[in-house]
Amino acid sequence: MASYFGYMPRRMPCEVKPRFLVLYGSQKGQAQSIAEGIAEEAGEHGLLADLSCLDQTEKYNLERENAPVVFIVSTTGDGEPPDNALKFVKRIKKKTLPSDHYKHLCYALLALGDTNYANFCNCGKTIDCRLQELGAKQFYATGHADDGVGLELVVDPWLEGLWEAIKAALSNMASDREGHQTDLARESPDSPSDVKINLLSLTDNQKSDSAGVSVDTDFKSAFAASSSASVTQTTISDARTAPPAESPALVTQTGGTASLPTIAANTQTGNAVSHAVLEASLTCSLPQLSESSLNVPALPPPFLDVSLQEESIEEINAPLNKEGLCEVAVSRAVQLTRGDSVKTALLLELDISAHPTMTYLPGDSFDVLCPNRDTEVDEMLHRLGLQDQRHHCVHVSLRKDTKKKGAQVPAYISQNGTLEYLLTWCLEIRSVPKKAFLRALVECTGDTKQKRRLQELCSKQGAADYNLYVRDPSLSVLELLTAFPSCSPPLSLLLEHLPKLQPRPYSAASSSLRLPGKLHFVFNVVEFPACSGRPAGRQGLCTGWLSDLINPILVYPGKAESSGSQALPKIHVSLRPNCTFRPPSDPSVPFIMVGPGTGVAPFIGFLQQREKERQTNPEAAFGETWLFFGCRHKDRDYLFREELEGFVSSGTLSHLKVCFSRDKQEEETTSPAAPRYVQHNLLLNRQHITDILLKESGCLYVCGDAKNMAKDVNDALVEMIRAELQLDQLDAMKKLAELKEEKRYLQDIWG
Repeated sequence: MASYFGYMPRRMPCEVKPRFLVLYGSQKGQAQSIAEGIAEEAGEHGLLADLSCLDQTEKYNLERENAPVVFIVSTTGDGEPPDNALKFVKRIKKKTLPSDHYKHLCYALLALGDTNYANFCNCGKTIDCRLQELGAKQFYATGHADDGVGLELVVDPWLEGLWEAIKAALSNMASDREGHQTDLARESPDSPSDVKINLLSLTDNQKSDSAGVSVDTDFKSAFAASSSASVTQTTISDARTAPPAESPALVTQTGGTASLPTIAANTQTGNAVSHAVLEASLTCSLPQLSESSLNVPALPPPFLDVSLQEESIEEINAPLNKEGLCEVAVSRAVQLTRGDSVKTALLLELDISAHPTMTYLPGDSFDVLCPNRDTEVDEMLHRLGLQDQRHHCVHVSLRKDTKKKGAQVPAYISQNGTLEYLLTWCLEIRSVPKKAFLRALVECTGDTKQKRRLQELCSKQGAADYNLYVRDPSLSVLELLTAFPSCSPPLSLLLEHLPKLQPRPYSAASSSLRLPGKLHFVFNVVEFPACSGRPAGRQGLCTGWLSDLINPILVYPGKAESSGSQALPKIHVSLRPNCTFRPPSDPSVPFIMVGPGTGVAPFIGFLQQREKERQTNPEAAFGETWLFFGCRHKDRDYLFREELEGFVSSGTLSHLKVCFSRDKQEEETTSPAAPRYVQHNLLLNRQHITDILLKESGCLYVCGDAKNMAKDVNDALVEMIRAELQLDQLDAMKKLAELKEEKRYLQDIWG
């Protein structure tokens, strides 16, 4: 894994390097990448870093740790810890631990999250709070980085201030040990947990430097500051004073091993600037960026040796690692929306009858493992010049001379498959290249203008352009390489930087009580529009693949279900049980469901389950059920309309509240306040909602879009609670947070 961030600092002369510990919890590699970057840079600051994942308990022992500890942790799902941090979080949350359990521990923490999702940075906040409850002391202010606006806005300044904070903490700890040398000499060498550690008091300058690392950061101000600030690290000569492109100036990185060329952004005579130059794009910048000195990340050290050998091996067209995976047939596929709908929603029915271990409950979800598209694999092979070696076996090993700390061959890289298999089933070739990857690509680029642009995109000064042209449009590595034709990276570089091909999660849209042996799910076919760097739009990887796969059996409006005997398509899935996003175990508890668009999917399972329970136990008391649904047009994308109205008729669904955001309804002329979105309908029914939540101990479930809908619903709930309980805004937010803590306000949302 390449380092996410690594500006080269000045080397400090130091004969014996003081040690500190770096621990990370990472779901998709961001936190791991940052942690690895810290470990790699430590030597340049005269320090030694021990790097471990939080689940590698054999490599560290916090109960006996007497050096500063740096935590880098991300959050996944509904505020959950990453898989490789789950055991650690459970361990430190044990109520049997004494309040001084970590009184010897001195730590700093960087939390990664996304404000588009509920429980922002929840894992980092949980660890932070619990460590302090157990007596641990902070030596540096906690950072909360928001991927919703760009992690670097918080990560960069946090990392810059980290090194002096570590050194100050080490100095304080050394002073404490010297002051207690006589007492410590009597202690067992196996009991350093009694060593006293003082909290580092940040100087005024350090406090100023760390401003903006918390969740309350004014990101726009921080972003503007980071874009315009003068930085004293790795510098590329000002393009305005650069020599002609044919003999570029070389400026050596301080403490680094590579020299970076720069080119003149404007080679015209005089100061006149061509109008063509003012056309900003992925491959072309504008002044002042094109004329600025640049601060670029350190060159990530290479760590993999890759060879291709022509061997006689069986071609594989399915994933090799099938642990937890079940191959199931798609027995039915239906298009739920009309052809003129803005989005195409599909329902797929999976036949899981041959897999008795695939038992699910309403609210559960499952993963679909999809391959990369054949056309994109072919393009990547062609781009790498390896199309003739697609069937050669790939052998990957660690470079003996690598300087990467803790380097290892990624476990997801198959050692017994072909190059084509590797690019199809193992690597996320659709992934958005991080800045460290762009930095590495600079060294593989021949054209000086293209090299300069890649330098800009990975630099501090180019943060806005990186977000605009790479991050926000989800530009893939392949699209980037197509835009920079003189960039010819070796295969080893891609294997070092491309992450694992991740399965895609989907919510179950059925109940096994209603449909034994079957599993339904619903999705919109994702569309990525054309942009700078992407001449034509493309579909989402998994949704596009599924759409193509089921096309022969797809039933859509105007087409009758086929009675043919064509072979049913098959996919690989694995179950993801959800222990919280489920209907109340007590049927008498009322609950409210909010699910516009495909967000209604899990609630179909809720209601199918409730309907069967009512049929089998008619004497039981069942609480009220409410569903708030919304879509654009009543006649185009009202998903599950007949089934929902059937639930109302049977009494399974007490109240169905629907709204259509794009329809011009006749009643709008007499009722200008007609609801357009689900949050408007919630506000219209505020008294019922607050009664259920605040007086009847009911539950509320929200499923769907995180960036807009979930935020708007949350704001509406705060407003309702504020008005009902006569509270101020902050107290109303706290009350809603209490509902989340009690697992009575639950979200299943996505970006």
